[in-house]
Amino acid sequence: MKLGRPARRAFLVVHVVASAAWLGLTLGLLALGVTAATATSPVAVEAAVRSMRLFADRLLLPLALLTLVSGLVLALGTPWGLARHRWVYTKFWLTLGTTVATFFALRPGVNAAVAAVAAGRPLPDAGDVLFGPAVSLSAYVFMTVLSLLKPWGLTRRGRRLRERPSAAPLPGGS
Repeated sequence: MKLGRPARRAFLVVHVVASAAWLGLTLGLLALGVTAATATSPVAVEAAVRSMRLFADRLLLPLALLTLVSGLVLALGTPWGLARHRWVYTKFWLTLGTTVATFFALRPGVNAAVAAVAAGRPLPDAGDVLFGPAVSLSAYVFMTVLSLLKPWGLTRRGRRLRERPSAAPLPGGS
């Protein structure tokens, strides 16, 4: 299935906007996590972790899924392909991994922090509110670099498809 130009452009806009929003939201979560981990006021700690929960529960997962789905549609609907270029393949697996980690690690950690602070206890582990956003932000910046630089060339599958006489030319090919 190949996307027509209008559909490709629409999915590209959706993908870039969702990805940028996901990156920005993660930066905000990191700032709130740093606030929660370093604040001396219990009120400030509680406000920070409650804000983190709001963003993690309401925005983070939908943005992650929108980024994943729009990227998958672009990969499958354009000559770039999902497994033809190493940078696309790497971005797919990193996006999938960070989406899963958001659901199974970041959100439960933030929810545990909120439960503890709301019960009047101190923040149980600063890592619960710092580690996830820091790792995610690093992954998103790396994926942005991959999107811009498109390093590493073709995968083995991409080379086989290029060597086939009937294969359509791939972007960036010679």
